[in-house]
Amino acid sequence: MSTYKIDTAHSEITFKVKHLMITNVTGNFNKFDATMESEAADFSDAKISFEADVTSISTNNEQRDGHLKSDDFFAAEKFPTLGFTSKSITKKSEENYALTGDLTIRGITKTIELAVAFGGTMTDPYGQVKSGFEISGKINRKDFGLNWSAVTEAGGIMLSDEVKLNLSVQMIKQ
Repeated sequence: MSTYKIDTAHSEITFKVKHLMITNVTGNFNKFDATMESEAADFSDAKISFEADVTSISTNNEQRDGHLKSDDFFAAEKFPTLGFTSKSITKKSEENYALTGDLTIRGITKTIELAVAFGGTMTDPYGQVKSGFEISGKINRKDFGLNWSAVTEAGGIMLSDEVKLNLSVQMIKQ
């Protein structure tokens, strides 16, 4: 069994939410950790765990970030981390997988499915073996108690319920 740790310097954990239903606001978590265990060279038996520090959320707007950390959204004081633990991984093709697991936000756990594209494995100039993955999916924020909502004067919706997840991940073989 090989263990892999996330290379935080070469990984991004981002999300997108529609604002006013016309544009996307992108945010990310700056502090996170992930571990993967796999025996198979193609990662078809991978077990993955991931955790992000909610207080590290950034949308390039301090006021909005503060609101996201508040009880209206992530309630960061009560729930300082969010996490994902894999349950299964299914190989769809040479490079594509379906990853199923439990996502926990605000103490609420739901099973979600993520699409994983395997980008390949390389040895960097320092002799570290690295594997790359692009992971995407979507969740309904209200399933996890991120319920804040507002309506514009014209009756439009401020924020979509759907949140798109996009992770670019490099894993380092330990």
